[in-house]
Amino acid sequence: MPRSNADSLDDVSSQASYDSDEDFRLAQQEWEESLHQLQQLVSLVLLPFFGKWLGRRWSQWAYSRYLSVGLTKSFLWR
Repeated sequence: MPRSNADSLDDVSSQASYDSDEDFRLAQQEWEESLHQLQQLVSLVLLPFFGKWLGRRWSQWAYSRYLSVGLTKSFLWR
């Protein structure tokens, strides 16, 4: 018995939904991999760079504060 148009349309729509589900799954997987790469970039490159910069700024501020208070070698060894 030949297949009717309704049967063939059901097959096409179920195949299309399967493809869109598979496409969605692949897109979701790629998105998660991209987020993971972004997290690695931040934790391995940006945080150490920012920490180094912040540490240098803090040490310059602390040293200038130390000098402005007057606690230099001449103050301690007089």
